[in-house]
Amino acid sequence: MAFRVAISAFLALVVVMGIGRFAFTPQVPLMIHDGQLTLTSASLVAALNYLGYLCGSFDAMRARRHVELRLQLGVWGAVILTLLSACVSGPWLHGAVRFLIGWASGVALVLVAAWSSEKLYHYGRPGLSAAVFAGPGAGIFISGLLAVQLHAFQASAALAWAAYGALALLFIAAIARNLPRRLGDLHRPEQAPQPLVLTPDLRRLVLSYSLAGFGYILPATFLSQMAAARFPDGVFAQFVWPIFGGASIVGIALGILTRGFSSNNRRLALVLWAQALGVVAAAWLSGFSGLLIGALLVGGGFLCVVQLSLAYARELAPLHTRYMAGLLTTGYAVGQLVGPVLSSLSTALLHRLEPALWIAGLGLAAGGLLVWRRSS
Repeated sequence: MAFRVAISAFLALVVVMGIGRFAFTPQVPLMIHDGQLTLTSASLVAALNYLGYLCGSFDAMRARRHVELRLQLGVWGAVILTLLSACVSGPWLHGAVRFLIGWASGVALVLVAAWSSEKLYHYGRPGLSAAVFAGPGAGIFISGLLAVQLHAFQASAALAWAAYGALALLFIAAIARNLPRRLGDLHRPEQAPQPLVLTPDLRRLVLSYSLAGFGYILPATFLSQMAAARFPDGVFAQFVWPIFGGASIVGIALGILTRGFSSNNRRLALVLWAQALGVVAAAWLSGFSGLLIGALLVGGGFLCVVQLSLAYARELAPLHTRYMAGLLTTGYAVGQLVGPVLSSLSTALLHRLEPALWIAGLGLAAGGLLVWRRSS
């Protein structure tokens, strides 16, 4: 039963995050080629996605009624809206769809993570929760390989969206019956815990996680476009995104294997600093090596940061798991929202993305400093 919960949550995150949210990254070059977006308008469309993610995560954090319905709407909404992306054109319509997909994925991430964590703890297999967080990376890897094939066949952006939507539908159809749907499927404590007090450690964690969202989102959104611009006829440009996804799966595996190495907060700081090096490498090294190092380090730390931050939050506030997941995800979404706004200013005013990447790297370095020491 525990394995069924873990695989269902894993595939749900494959769909809502790896495909629903992040298929936009390999789509950016195709959509620019088809004349649907420019680099600046792509930043604004991405920002609308992150605004939706912010709204969805905040809604999930505060939800007290219809929680199971919200989870179902989040998961199925990501599928339907990805399919709908094949039928719309232009920055405003795509921006509206990306906003709604962001909302759906924010709701689904918080509630799927809370549901699977509670169930796996109940079945005595809490260690499987870390493996669940490999779902977004697996989705990025799978959709990235699909993107390589779509580029090879010179598919249009609309056809590619339809292919991603069909893949998402296939995955969700396989596990739909295992997702919570009845009142009570998601655990609700018989007696409400004491109100959460945001200690200095919790405040620093929330700020650090917000900076993590800000720091990683620019390479996560524009690595494929940067590779396409630097190597317009190179095969590597098509593989940079699946490399990012594959690295994130390896990062989760390494995080599981090194659980006894140090405390969660110090391991989190080290991962954030590694990501900062990756962002700086992508901006500073203009050739193949910069993008490869960026994909490996930023991708490798992407999901590890999520998993370690939630684990550290559980240590600091064990009675407020879902609220802290929502609060952290909301902060992360705020950081993600700032990132594309900064990139659009950088490309509009300086005609280059690299200045924004330098600032993102500094944000990740600061995030690591915030959690390195624990006061209690």
